[in-house]
Order: sequence, then structure tokens, then C-alpha cells
Amino acid sequence: MFERVYIEKLKDRLEEPRKFIQVVTGPRQVGKTTMITQLLQKFTLPYVFESADSVMNTDNLWVLQTWESARLRMKVSGVKEYLLVIDEIQKIENWSEQVKQQWDKDTREGVNIKVVLLGSSRLLIQKGLTESLAGRFEIFYLGHWSYPEMQSAFGWNIEQYIFFGGYPGSAPLIGEEDRWKNYIKDSLIDAVISRDILMLTRIVKPALLKRLFELGTLYSGQILSYTKLMGELREAGNTTTLSHYLDLLAESGLLGGIEKYAGNMIRKRSSSPKFQVFNNALLSALGNATFSEMVVDPAKWGRMVESSIGAHLINNSITDRYNLYYWREGNQEVDYILEKNGKLIALEVKSGRRSGNAGIKLFADKFHPEKVLLVGTGGIPLEEFLKITPSALF
Repeated sequence: MFERVYIEKLKDRLEEPRKFIQVVTGPRQVGKTTMITQLLQKFTLPYVFESADSVMNTDNLWVLQTWESARLRMKVSGVKEYLLVIDEIQKIENWSEQVKQQWDKDTREGVNIKVVLLGSSRLLIQKGLTESLAGRFEIFYLGHWSYPEMQSAFGWNIEQYIFFGGYPGSAPLIGEEDRWKNYIKDSLIDAVISRDILMLTRIVKPALLKRLFELGTLYSGQILSYTKLMGELREAGNTTTLSHYLDLLAESGLLGGIEKYAGNMIRKRSSSPKFQVFNNALLSALGNATFSEMVVDPAKWGRMVESSIGAHLINNSITDRYNLYYWREGNQEVDYILEKNGKLIALEVKSGRRSGNAGIKLFADKFHPEKVLLVGTGGIPLEEFLKITPSALF
């Protein structure tokens, strides 16, 4: 079975003396539980693994009972340290305060129980961590699968990755595209929206959120003002509501809104977003075209290529900690702007869908980026770029 490189990194952390709670978070279906299962199989430390997925969220005793069970097993086995793993922790109401109480109790009493928490809602996990567990945790973000991972695990070529994206669970189904699309819609999209967002977050207009996701996904890689967006939505709303819903979709690893670079934070926040899926599978699943139809249509395939580059950049921006923007002035545009430690990288994608890149020169004259890069024809080959960690560009 294929193992992601993150396993060894987490293993190294757990072999250190007990100091921090390890919080593994990331989108659904990227292999968080599988990774932990693989790690536990090669780990010598005795452990208990529990999941809160089917527990009532109002069960205030569940965390306490689970922790006490780990303490009892540790005592009975006579070992000096123990590992407690809890999956889908965000499903428990007020989970962070309960974890804090038990962690602090073990710290006071010298009980050497190491803890790993897993959660598929980055928004709810982050909220709980900042509210109650400050100074007690390290975040271990597990993102969508990259092209090299899908290539190594399933033998995919670059065209397959661009169309089918990076969900490993869906890989065996790509030979039956209708079945593959249903899996993406039912097991991923509906599960995230219905279980991770609507059930765990107060949403006044759920139909608006769902329609925003559908429309934003189909516009992936394109800039669309909130005003124009509202004109295409069936449910009434305002720009503040749409912006908030887009943040929720982004924190769940579905759809983000890249802001315009302006060198001024106020103008950045007020800009029209450039919609960007975190995984191209979402775009393909909601579209009508098949893989064989898409690859022979230059305009449609060019859009898929641009969205794939954007997904690569937005996913890595979380772990590599760089800011991602686009830039536009009049009819001139730069596809992506990366910003880190005061350095700028301007990146243009040449996919065959459009020619010319006058916007790059205009941006360079105005903002003096550290680097100006072209991906595609005449620049860095697409397949090579999707194997690069973007932070290495700085």
C-alpha cells in the first residue's frame, strides 16, 4: 500500500518526549485515517484508537470516558507511555475544552499519554485550538494528493491527473466515469457540505451555499465579481454572506477565492475573487464533458490546465505559508502572484487557451517581483511544475 511522506514526519514527532498534542487536519478523503492506521502498524508504542464520527455531538462525557480508558489500559499494561488517537474530534461539542482538561490533568500528574487528534473541518478545528488549546498543540496539515503521489500510487499520466484530480479513493473508478462522478458528488461534495458545514456551522441560507459552490466550481480559474455572481444565484444574499460562505468552503478544502494583489490589504479584501477548486476532480465531476471529450477540446482543456495549476498553488499555500493572489488592471492580467517574506513571484500559465502575456510586463514594471515565470508552452513544462513544491521558487 502506498504511503505518503507525512507518515515519517508524524512518526518522528510522536517519538519525541511528550510536549504537544498533534492535530492532523485536512479535507475529507485525503487519507488522514489511512495514514494513522499505517503509522500505528509500524509503531511500537501501545495505543487506543477511537472515532467520534458516530457519537452524539452533545455527549459531554465521551472524551472523558475515552481518555480514562487509555489511562486504564496504560496502567494495566504497565508501560511508561501510551498513545491516544481520536478521529473526527470536531464532531464533539466543546471538544477543545474537554481535551484541554484531560491533557492538563495528565501533565500535572505526570501521566505520559501522547495524543493525536484528527479532524476533517479545518475551520472548526482551528476555532477550538485557538479558543482553548493555545500553546498545547502542533498542527499537521494533510492536503490533497499531488500529481507525483497519484502517479506513484496509481500510475496516472499528467492528463489523467488534470481531469480526475487527486482523490485516491476515486482512482479505481475512473474507467467508469459516471460511477466516478457519482462517487465524487455523493461521497465527497455532499458529505462535506451536509456533514462538515451545514451540520456543524450555523448557515442561514443552505441553498445559497450549495449554489455558490456549484457555480464557483464551474468558474474555477476565473474572476467573477460578487455583484455578477448574485445575479446568477437563485437565492438572495449579499456580498458579506457570499464571502463568508466562500471562506467556509475553502476551510473545508473544496473551493477558495483568490484575492487580487494590490500592495494594499484593504484593496485586496474588497476585490472580486478568482474562484479556485482545491481539487480538479470537483470541476470534472460537476461538468458534462467526459475525459476523452475534454482532452481534444483546446479551449476546455486549457481551462482545466489552468485550474490544475491553481489547485496546486492554493493547496501548497497552506503548508508552505505563502500568500496567493491574482492581478488585473484593465484588460491585462497575471494568473497568479505568490508572496512570502516580502518577495513576489509573478506566474503566468500558457495553456493554449489564450496567447500573449502583456500583463506580466505591466505587473513587473509596477511591482518589481523577484521572479517572473511562465508555465506551459515556452516556459516550465506543466508536468515538471506540478512536481515542484511552490515554496522552492522563492
